Amino acid sequence: MRPGLLLAGLIAAATLIGPAVAAGGAVRSGTNWTSILMFAAFTAVTLGITRWAARRTRTASDFYTAGGGITGFQNGLAIAGDYMSAASFLGISAQIFTDGFDGLIYSIGFLVGWPIILFLIAERLRNLGRYTFADVASFRFAQAPVRSFAAVSTLTVVLFYLIAQMVGAGQLIQLLFGLPYEYAVVIVGLLMTVYVLFGGMTATTWVQIVKAVLLLGSATFMAAMVLLPFGFSLEALFARAVAVKTDLAAASGSGDAAAAGRSIMGPGNFIRDPVSAISFGLALMFGTAGLPHILMRFFTVPDAKAARVSVLWATSWIAYFYLLTFVIGFGAIVLVATNPGYFDAAGGLVGGGNMAAIHLAHAIGGNAFLGFVSAVAFATILAVVAGLTLAGASAVSHDLYATVIKKGAADSAAELRVSRRTVLFLAVLAVALGILFKGQNVAFMVSLAFAIAASGNFPVLLLSLFWPGATTRGVVAGGSLGLVLALVLTILSPTVWVTVLGFADPIFPYSSPAIFSMPAAFLTIWLVSRLDRSRRAAVDRAGYRAQQIRAETGIGVDAAHAH
Repeated sequence: MRPGLLLAGLIAAATLIGPAVAAGGAVRSGTNWTSILMFAAFTAVTLGITRWAARRTRTASDFYTAGGGITGFQNGLAIAGDYMSAASFLGISAQIFTDGFDGLIYSIGFLVGWPIILFLIAERLRNLGRYTFADVASFRFAQAPVRSFAAVSTLTVVLFYLIAQMVGAGQLIQLLFGLPYEYAVVIVGLLMTVYVLFGGMTATTWVQIVKAVLLLGSATFMAAMVLLPFGFSLEALFARAVAVKTDLAAASGSGDAAAAGRSIMGPGNFIRDPVSAISFGLALMFGTAGLPHILMRFFTVPDAKAARVSVLWATSWIAYFYLLTFVIGFGAIVLVATNPGYFDAAGGLVGGGNMAAIHLAHAIGGNAFLGFVSAVAFATILAVVAGLTLAGASAVSHDLYATVIKKGAADSAAELRVSRRTVLFLAVLAVALGILFKGQNVAFMVSLAFAIAASGNFPVLLLSLFWPGATTRGVVAGGSLGLVLALVLTILSPTVWVTVLGFADPIFPYSSPAIFSMPAAFLTIWLVSRLDRSRRAAVDRAGYRAQQIRAETGIGVDAAHAH
């Protein structure tokens, strides 16, 4: 089976099924042919990249890390492409469109985790690991328990992230391409499978680079067109946005329309509870340093210096992009909120609240630019989904199969076969769950993924790198507690217990669990490790010096990677 053989079928699905469905009345929106053609063009280009990458993917190292041959600049763009998900592009601008200044909590939370990665983690990751972050977390500990925990935690984060991306893709294509939701989710699953199954990390990296360039270019153009009528003055844009909100509040009969308009320039509209605000910020900030599909990218570069360079480039691109989303969000207030054509009979945005940036693209450039931006948004989802799937597959094949089950005796070919089978399983599971969660609010899944990463992965990674006293029992106990606590508290929170499950009152009153689950993980690792007097604990503590030398100097890393 070759990736090119799927091209005709995928384009046919986008171009033939869509009009038929629209004609049958199954989808309210008309078929956007510009979006379909641009989607087909992107599909053709990326499948071509995959075919090229497939010829270069022979070993497990090629599949997981592109053979370590990605440059720092290329990896920085790929990291930015992997990190700037649909939640960033559509979600942040939509939050600013709704609540104004408060939407910045996403931009700041997502961004400030990168200095932690740059100064504390990136170089040590590259020197200690080969394929996954579990290589680093388990470096001086007993392999089976630590890798088993890391694999479960990785798969949990990947699963919730995948569901969110699949549902987002389905809703986007349903609105813009005229395809039914189920067809849209299946197409995403097919493309994701092709990218990862055949091209591995090489194809995934270049898809992410292409997507990052397209997304940065389209967001730059949108922000420039928003600012152009205001002489590129942010002050004038904000003043107009306040005036629009004031007029809308007055039209709706709000008591103090002027105060309602000014409120978008201050905090308190999105998260009113300070505990939830702090907890939410902690999840976004420290969760970034625990996302397995992001950490995996540091093994694709040739050395630790390239890892640092890639973080610097990634931080620059991501910071620039988040500044643009702020302009885009306020631009949507000015250009979308004042046009009744973008709202349905119930007063909500056509296609849902996350479509503010998409409607702004139409307001700026008509159907042509709408088609381009919708195709870029779809490319965004595909690139992130591919990275997530690769991280999940590596956790199963490298951490569980090769290290835990085969105890390091599995050959590269067998490990690669398991990884590719896992890709197929994850693709089927992602499609099924995407269809199952149709119509659900998936924002809690993204925040849950960050909360789990901050509560499970981050404490284990940080203390295993920097605390000599950490032991196998400690990191497994603490990481597991953080993982379970983050899951349970999120389910009991208002976001899930009330909004999704329909109960009257939440059992856990706060929207994010990180402020409780993350300290609990750190405390448990410290306490259990301090009380651990086992023979294994002595080996764990004695191994810290060798780990520190390898992490900070890179001595021995080349031999380990060659092996």
